[in-house]
Amino acid sequence: MRVEEARQIARQWVLAEGTALPGFDGAFLTGSALWADPADELAATSDVDVIVVADQPARLGKFAYRGILLEVSSLSGLGSTHEVLSDYHLAGSFHLPCVLADPSGRLTEIQQVVSRDFAERPWILARCTNAMDRVRGFINGIDERAPLPDQVNSWLFGTGVTTHVLLVAALRNPTIRRRYEAVRDLLAEHGRLDFHESLLELLGSANLSAARVERHLAVLEKVYDAAAALRVPSYPFDSDITPAARPIAIDGTRELIQCGLHREAVFWLVATYARCLAKRAAAGEQAGEQAGESGYEDGFRELLADLGAETRRDRRRKGDLVLAALPGVWQTAMALC
Repeated sequence: MRVEEARQIARQWVLAEGTALPGFDGAFLTGSALWADPADELAATSDVDVIVVADQPARLGKFAYRGILLEVSSLSGLGSTHEVLSDYHLAGSFHLPCVLADPSGRLTEIQQVVSRDFAERPWILARCTNAMDRVRGFINGIDERAPLPDQVNSWLFGTGVTTHVLLVAALRNPTIRRRYEAVRDLLAEHGRLDFHESLLELLGSANLSAARVERHLAVLEKVYDAAAALRVPSYPFDSDITPAARPIAIDGTRELIQCGLHREAVFWLVATYARCLAKRAAAGEQAGEQAGESGYEDGFRELLADLGAETRRDRRRKGDLVLAALPGVWQTAMALC
């Protein structure tokens, strides 16, 4: 279906079911379905992201609804218009016609101001600073006592948000899963693919072959299907690891590999693997070997070893390299805005 039809289905869900959530105060679109051309075909590997503003926030996650996959999360409030303009995810939504429901009229007021001021340089700088702060927060927040998936996610997302600094500077969508593809396109347009290589070096995928990434994906598929068979409502990303979400997590990664973007695909491959292990742990499953099957964590450690991030010391070293690279990230970002 077309993107515009998918947006209308999201609005239908909000009006039919979202408004019944406790303390409902509005809802808005975010993500790739908002940034896309309304006439584009909605990719089979895409969901439609909706954020509900409510007094009692809850993450409903991914679920099928009238032929699309919705991902619904919630916020308890948005803050001031200036706070929205300074938040690179929120501003990225509100500079576009994102509002799905607005009983108080406040979301519409915010949207009008953000769309007017979004491209002003002081706000661009504020949002780039917001992204830089997130990099530091993730990297400095690595807890070496935490379970392996949590440690990896802190390093991984801290590393990956470096791409967002550049995308935000250029007024591009700070996409989640396809961030390295998006920043490659951006830097190619500016003749700076050399800097893209440096970002892949920080991730550790710069020298990986397509065959090697395909092998890791094949291992992940088995882990994903095992984790997808479990229902663990207590795990925040339970709905990201389900049969319904498989086209995004697995097929979407394969699509990138087939397009020659295997190195860029590694980011979400690692994130998905970490979530699978975390979901199994939350379900009380053992991460090690079980009767008749290989240890699920073994493949994860092999993937991390290929990225130079297998041990705590490795991840700390790589995190320090990310922090040391931030002045160059900032300088490059400033040349893009």
